[in-house]
Amino acid sequence: MLLLEKLDEQVERALHLTALVPSDKIEWRPLPDAHRICDLLGHLLECLAGSCATLYAVHHGRLAHFAHLREKPVNHCCGIEEALGRMREYLDCIREGFQALADEDLSRMLPTVFVGEGEAVLTLLLGNLEHFINHKYQLFFYLRLLGIPLGTGDLYRLRTTSQI
Repeated sequence: MLLLEKLDEQVERALHLTALVPSDKIEWRPLPDAHRICDLLGHLLECLAGSCATLYAVHHGRLAHFAHLREKPVNHCCGIEEALGRMREYLDCIREGFQALADEDLSRMLPTVFVGEGEAVLTLLLGNLEHFINHKYQLFFYLRLLGIPLGTGDLYRLRTTSQI
């Protein structure tokens, strides 16, 4: 599924950026009221957990083992190694969840804490992806502020004509 390819790409770039965080800057923040890098990493985990939760809600019978993900902390001060490992774990679950997903599931309505009458699965997956991409860019921006030399290829997977 094309959506999964995009999600894979975004997580791969976030993993790349996370690996570039200097360990002595994990609690750095650009402004006194801004999130620290460790908080941002924990929030990136929450974004991916949201995708897992959506897929679990669609196929909780086939994906019952996803329930353990709810026990893992998100939105916390997260270290680099934990963030890398957990992003990979969530991506593995997302890939598995997409294997169980059928086209007709994308229009299925799921109730959420924000919209009680429900939103389409595709809308929820796209919303989680958008949220993740925005915070991936925030991490990119923080790293640039720290003076780490980054370019477009660090933020996006660059494609050549032969890859299209």
